[in-house]
Amino acid sequence: MQGHVISHIEHGINSIEFFHPQSNSLPSNILQKLAHEIHFAGNDNATKVIILKSGGEKAFCGGASFEELMNIQNEEEGLQFFSGFAQVINAMRKCPKIIIGRIHGKCVGGGVGLAAAVDYAIAVNEADIKLSELTVGIGPFVVGPAVERKIGKAAFSALAIDASNWRTAEWAKRKDLYASLHDTVEAMDEAISQLSNTLAQSSPLAMAALKKVCWEGTEHWDELLKNRAATSGSLVLGDFTKNAIEKFKLKQSN
Repeated sequence: MQGHVISHIEHGINSIEFFHPQSNSLPSNILQKLAHEIHFAGNDNATKVIILKSGGEKAFCGGASFEELMNIQNEEEGLQFFSGFAQVINAMRKCPKIIIGRIHGKCVGGGVGLAAAVDYAIAVNEADIKLSELTVGIGPFVVGPAVERKIGKAAFSALAIDASNWRTAEWAKRKDLYASLHDTVEAMDEAISQLSNTLAQSSPLAMAALKKVCWEGTEHWDELLKNRAATSGSLVLGDFTKNAIEKFKLKQSN
C-alpha cells in the first residue's frame, strides 16, 4: 500500500506523520493507522503532547482518496470509507493529550477537517483551504462538525457552499482555524518547537482537564459522525459524483 503513518517520541513530544504520494490524500489504510496512532499516543504515559503533521513539502492534505471513492460499490462500503474520517476526528476529540497541528501547505476537504480537529494549529502563509466536496456531489458532512466548531456556522457554510474557491490562510486565521501564521517553514517549526516543549513540561492532568473543557458539547459525536458518514457513503454512489471524480482524474492526467 502506498503511503505511511509513523510516529516518533522524544522528550515527551509524540510526532505523528502521515504521508501519501497523491498530495497526502487519505485512503482507508491511512485513516485507520492515523486513528490508531492517535489513540495509542493518548494512552501512552511517555507522551505529553502530540504534533500532527504530514510528509512532503507541498499540500498538507488533499482530502479523501479519489481512487478509493471511485471503487465504492454500495452503501456499506461507502459508510466504511467515510467512517475512517469519523474515527480519526473522534480519536483526536477523545485524546487526553493536546494536539498541535503542523500545517505546512494547502488543505482540501478532509484536510481542513484535520486542521480543525487539532487543538492548536500553526501554519505557513501558503496554507490556503478549500472544502471541495460539494463540487463532486458529496458535501463536507463528516468533517463539518469539527470545522463548524472551530470557525462557526456562518464561516463553515460559506466555505462549504463556495466549494470551488480557495480561502487564504489569512482568512483561516481570522476565522480561528489557525492559531498563528508564519512566513517560512522554519519559523513555523520554531513556533511549534517552543509550544510543544512548553507543554511537555506542563501538568498532564491540567492539560487533560483543559482539553475536556475545550471539547464540551461534543459528547454525541460518535453517533453524529457515524450518521454523517452514512450520508456521504450514500451520495458517493450517485452518477453525479462518479462522473465528477472521473473528470477530475482526467484533468489531473492531462
